[in-house]
Amino acid sequence: MKLGIIMSFFLLSGAVLAQNLMEERIWKLSARKKSIFLDSGVFHMNSGTAGSQVTAVRSSSVPGRGYERVVIDFNTPSIPRVYGHISSQKQKISIDLFETSVGTAQPQLKDSKFVKNIDFISVDGKTLTMDISLKSKASFDVFYLPDPGRLVIDIR
Repeated sequence: MKLGIIMSFFLLSGAVLAQNLMEERIWKLSARKKSIFLDSGVFHMNSGTAGSQVTAVRSSSVPGRGYERVVIDFNTPSIPRVYGHISSQKQKISIDLFETSVGTAQPQLKDSKFVKNIDFISVDGKTLTMDISLKSKASFDVFYLPDPGRLVIDIR
C-alpha cells in the first residue's frame, strides 16, 4: 500500500513539473538575427558538432541598440546540438548543449545588465546544461554564428 502511494506521488509530481510543449512556442535556431524578441518558449538546433567545448561567455551592451548581447564561444566551427527553454516566470534560460564540455574555469559575466549568474551542470559527461539566471524579466532573440561556433543571445 505504501509503495503504491509513493509510486503515485512520483508519477504525478513528474507530470506537474514537466514542460507543456503544446503551450510553448518552439523555433529552430537560424544563422542570422531575426530581431524577434520572445519572453518564453523552446528553441533547438538538431544538427551540430560533437566534441565541442565552451571556451568563453562574454557580453556587450551599446546604449543605442537597446539590448545586451551575450555570446557563448565554442572551440569548433559550428555550435553543438542545442535544446533551450526560456522561462519568464523563473527569469531563467536553460540550455542543453549535447556532446559538449566546459573547462575547469567556468566562464562568468561581469557587469551584466540582465544576467545575474550562469551555472554549468554536466549531466552525464556528454551533455552540458547551462542555466542563465536573470535579474528581471526580459525577452530574447537567439541565433548562432559559424566559424568559430557561437551561440548569440540578445536580451532586452
